[in-house]
Amino acid sequence: MNPRLPVVTAHDAERVARKLGFALHHHTGSHAIYYREGDGRRAVIPVHTGRDLRPKTLGAIITSMGIMAEEFRALL
Repeated sequence: MNPRLPVVTAHDAERVARKLGFALHHHTGSHAIYYREGDGRRAVIPVHTGRDLRPKTLGAIITSMGIMAEEFRALL
């Protein structure tokens, strides 16, 4: 994974998830759970208003979406 990940909010990550075909399944506490029908992938995005996602958390989200950091950056 590219060590220089973009600084993004949960809203940005959710927008990329929707572009990749993920649909919001449900919220559990402050986490939004997204699923993609075709391959059954799941992405869990912590939603904390006004806070940026930490790099390690963003890296885990990108990995769970099945893409690379460069593709994520291009979809922003």
